[in-house]
Amino acid sequence: MLGAGAIGSLFGAKLAATNDVTLVGRAEHVAAINSRGLRVEGLESRVVPLRAVTAVEKISPDALVILTTKVSDSATALAPIAPLVQDDTTILCLQNGLGSETVAREALGHRGIILRGVTQAGAIFKAPGVIQFMARGQTVIESHERSAAIARTFSEAGLDCRISTGITVDVWHKLVVNCVVNPITAILGCEVGGIANPQLDPLKRLVIDECVAVAASQGVTLTANLQQEIDDFFRPSHNLASMLQDLRRGHATEIDYLNGAVAALAARQDIPCPVNAALTAIVKAMEASPRPPESN
Repeated sequence: MLGAGAIGSLFGAKLAATNDVTLVGRAEHVAAINSRGLRVEGLESRVVPLRAVTAVEKISPDALVILTTKVSDSATALAPIAPLVQDDTTILCLQNGLGSETVAREALGHRGIILRGVTQAGAIFKAPGVIQFMARGQTVIESHERSAAIARTFSEAGLDCRISTGITVDVWHKLVVNCVVNPITAILGCEVGGIANPQLDPLKRLVIDECVAVAASQGVTLTANLQQEIDDFFRPSHNLASMLQDLRRGHATEIDYLNGAVAALAARQDIPCPVNAALTAIVKAMEASPRPPESN
C-alpha cells in the first residue's frame, strides 16, 4: 500500500487477513503501527498487526502495488520504487481525479503494468496508527488479464470489487461525484451527508452540468441521474470528504485534479465552466489560509 493514509490503511487492514501486506506511509503513522498495530474504528473495531515502512527496498515477484496517494504526490511516491518495478509488477492507481495512470506511467518509465481503479469506500485518518472506517462501497478496476485475480482477492477480503470494461466512464462518474461533494462540503465544513441539503440543489446542478459537458467533449457520455445518486448515496453518511480532512490538517488538496482539471479541459475546448473554476479558486484560497475551517 503506497501512500497509506486513510484509504490505503483501510485497504491494507482488510487485505492483511489473508495476504502479505506492507503499508508505506508517513513516519509517525508507520511508527505507531509498528508499535501498537493499526487501530480500525467505526464500521469495524479491531487492531490489525501490520508491517509498515517509510520506504520500499524490495518488491517481491508478482507484487501488487496499490497507489493511494493524492495524484499530485504520485510522482514523488513512485520515483523511489521505479528501479524496483519489474514486468510482473502491477500498480493499481486507486485514486481520485483525472490522469493518475498517466502520471504513474511517466514516473515509472513505463515499467510494470499500470491499472486504474476507483473506490466508494470511505475512511478518516484520525491519528497516527488510527483510522475510522466510515463507508462501505464498491471498488472498480479496469479490465486486464491480471484484474480477475485482484478483484477476487479484494472481494474475499470484504472489499466488494468488480472489473470494468469502461473504466474511463467510471473514472468520470466518480470525478463528477467528487467535484460536487468534495469542494462544497469542504467549503461548508460539514459531513458529506450535508450535500443532500435541497438548498444546495441549484449549485450541484451547475457543477454537474459543466462536468457532463466537458466529459462529452472527451467522448464520454454520462447518463445517470447524478444529482439524485449523490443525494441518495451520501445523505446518511457521517464521513468527512478527503478535501475537508486535508484542509483541516493543513495539507494541499486534490482540487487541481478534480474541479481544476475539469475547468482546465473546458478552457482548452472553449466550454464555459465558471462554477468549477470558482470552486477551485475558493478551495485554493482555503489551502492558503492559516485557519482551517471547523465543523458545524
